[in-house]
Amino acid sequence: MTQSVAAVIVAAGRGTRLSSQHSDLPKQYRPLAGKRILTRTLEAFLHHPAISRVVPVIGSQDGALFAAVLNEIDPALLPKCAAPVKGGETRQVSVLHGLSALEAEAPGLVLIHDAARPLVTSAILDRVIAALADGAKAVLSAVPVVDTLKRSGGPDAPAAPLKTVDRTHLWAAQTPQGFAFDAILDAHLKARTSGLSDFTDDTALMEWASVPVQLIEGDADNFKVTTAADLPRAERILAMSQASNSPAPGRLPPLSSLCDVRVGTGYDVHAFEPGEAVILGGVTLQHHKRLKGHSDADVVLHAITDAILGALGDGDIGSHFSPSDPQWKGASSDRFLVDAVGRVARRGGRVAHVDVTIVCEEPKIGPHREALRASIADICKLSVSRVSVKATTSERLGFTGRGEGIAALATATVRLPFDDSEETGHAV
Repeated sequence: MTQSVAAVIVAAGRGTRLSSQHSDLPKQYRPLAGKRILTRTLEAFLHHPAISRVVPVIGSQDGALFAAVLNEIDPALLPKCAAPVKGGETRQVSVLHGLSALEAEAPGLVLIHDAARPLVTSAILDRVIAALADGAKAVLSAVPVVDTLKRSGGPDAPAAPLKTVDRTHLWAAQTPQGFAFDAILDAHLKARTSGLSDFTDDTALMEWASVPVQLIEGDADNFKVTTAADLPRAERILAMSQASNSPAPGRLPPLSSLCDVRVGTGYDVHAFEPGEAVILGGVTLQHHKRLKGHSDADVVLHAITDAILGALGDGDIGSHFSPSDPQWKGASSDRFLVDAVGRVARRGGRVAHVDVTIVCEEPKIGPHREALRASIADICKLSVSRVSVKATTSERLGFTGRGEGIAALATATVRLPFDDSEETGHAV
């Protein structure tokens, strides 16, 4: 039986390290790319289909600030957002207040997340929830420590030599952290009874309660906004992650997390035959001829499909959709392009940009350029700004110059996660 999932968003802190002479707003209420940080954090959880309830825990004086946050959230999401709970004097006390607010609903699972981590993705939430569903009582999302660590003598021994700390098996804790609801509530109540109130991490509290914690991979981009320098960094990541027009915001990995950048090229040509329209880029253009081919002969989508397959090193359109196969007779070419985009997605990546040049004397492409861009963007799940469509003639030279057909040249940029085995030449 599927257990219900709730979330507690801890937003009661003051964030003094981000304060300046220009503003003393708590950092969770600072603007980030047009919305408040807390708005973006809440939306990440409210959008997730597995999460049925989200409890914000706010500062006792922040009611008006939180009301402004609610005004920025899509009204359709607000039924999942509980009334805000007032925080306590420490983070641990604030979390307990949030958990207590959920006690009547008694969800099976609960995620606890810092409001100042607005770049949390659905992929991270999925991994935490999946680990809990598999039976873990406590789950920590974390990233491996990659920097060399040094230990100083501290203020009591400033002249003491530095010591290098072995970073092997060291991980930097993040949120969300996930728990069986009864287990985390019980641990918090026991800590309060024991007079403890200064745990700054809920998995540390579970360790104190002798509950095993399962480690899962977090995301380096899911950092905690702490200083003024963190804001422009977060804005750059948001700009990359919002490049897609996907109908499910946040479901795709941020482009900034996909560091293996690949480029592929594609070329296709089809001859004219008698007809009434040509199909280019998924758009039907009225014309006194049509393009001849086994499918719908969309030369533009064929070239883009080959470009994406080339970036993946995954053959060409003919190797996946043979022109001798009767099932593809008259097929709409968007099926081929959707398949290529899906191959990228299954490898954890995204198409980042498409550029296509159409070579023909007729029909005129200029009046239809924006329609072609929009169609290609929709098929590739891209922003229109990431699709370029250009047209040229061959100055009456060659088969296109003689009006015998149309050619298309395409370039596709694909971004994938790095695969270390490929760097060493191993088979994938």
